[in-house]
Amino acid sequence: MIAVTILVEQRYLRTPDGSIWGPQLGYSFWRNYLSVFDCVRVVARVLDVPSVSDQWVRADGDRVSFVCIPYYVGPWEYLAKRRKVKQALLAALGRPDALIMRLDSQLAAVAYSLLRQHHRPYGVEVVTDPYDVFAPGSGHVLRPVFRLKFAWQLKQQCAGACAAAYVTRIALQERYPPSREVFSTWYSSVELPEERFTVAPRTRFGREGAFRIITVGSMEDFRKGQDILLDAMASCVSNGLDVRLSVVGSGRIQGSLEARARDLGLKLLVNFTGQLSPERVVAELDRSDLFVLASRGEGLPRALLEGMARGLPAIGSHVGGFPEVLPASDLVRPGDVAALANKLWDIFLDVGRMRDMSARNLVKAREYHQEVLCKRRVEFYRAIRQRTEAWLVKA
Repeated sequence: MIAVTILVEQRYLRTPDGSIWGPQLGYSFWRNYLSVFDCVRVVARVLDVPSVSDQWVRADGDRVSFVCIPYYVGPWEYLAKRRKVKQALLAALGRPDALIMRLDSQLAAVAYSLLRQHHRPYGVEVVTDPYDVFAPGSGHVLRPVFRLKFAWQLKQQCAGACAAAYVTRIALQERYPPSREVFSTWYSSVELPEERFTVAPRTRFGREGAFRIITVGSMEDFRKGQDILLDAMASCVSNGLDVRLSVVGSGRIQGSLEARARDLGLKLLVNFTGQLSPERVVAELDRSDLFVLASRGEGLPRALLEGMARGLPAIGSHVGGFPEVLPASDLVRPGDVAALANKLWDIFLDVGRMRDMSARNLVKAREYHQEVLCKRRVEFYRAIRQRTEAWLVKA
């Protein structure tokens, strides 16, 4: 029997009954690994809470359990708890499991030094790019240091992996290449079964008298660019564009973003929905006219593909995997408020273009259908299982 231990950066909550909950990456996601492994152990930061919102999803379940690492947020809290974090990681890595690290991750960086000492095989799933995440404008005082340090760490981790999977076809592989001798593939973390796809492209926009924009993403930091979108929207509104915005997600900077909207005179035009269930996210997507993700850094965002699967026209930043799913005409430079505002104007004034974008995006999203990506995932899992079994024989 071979179990798999997976290190993740996402934080989770635990209720008094022992259940584990998260804003995304729930049980249906972790169940994918059971196609090859006998059970799954997720290593993540977990905070004990009395209850959770109805919008959170259950993450543990049959053959999926969690190893709870001391909870911290940000580098200063990590430094205060790093000894306990390292001890918990040592215990988690003590089992003879297959090992996968979802990167970029501080937990993975700590574990990497331990793995090298024992020549233990591990696989990597690269889902984000720290070099883009900590680009100018990300707002962190240590941004220049983190940008170089974390990018260097990710290169080392990918080069030493026994198998590598990326959420992009090309972009992340070029910056963080795997060893030439190992199995490498790509697939998105998005979950797009048939029921998540709309039947036909959209033909009508601005049905409620105003154009509706939606952005979906974490507000733990400024990497998703909600601040850039708010500034661009304010420019459009001041010039007479009738537009509304739904901001889906939650996190530490939500309060500052809400204050920014008020200061820009957008209080009545912007709805901060908070964290929503997958079903309610789909409902918000369906009542919107345009999906915008003004990210400063990305791998390939799941939310973008989910919006495209609903036939939404979309604008993204020219970073990470965006150019692999959106044409250059639907991309803007990261952090460029004026370019984004101009793009919004151009699109909303051309309904024919919006119809074309809808049709193109729906076709493109089908390349990420759950059944299409499943084969690549299974091949990746099998490569890691085989290397782990060989290592256990020699150990």
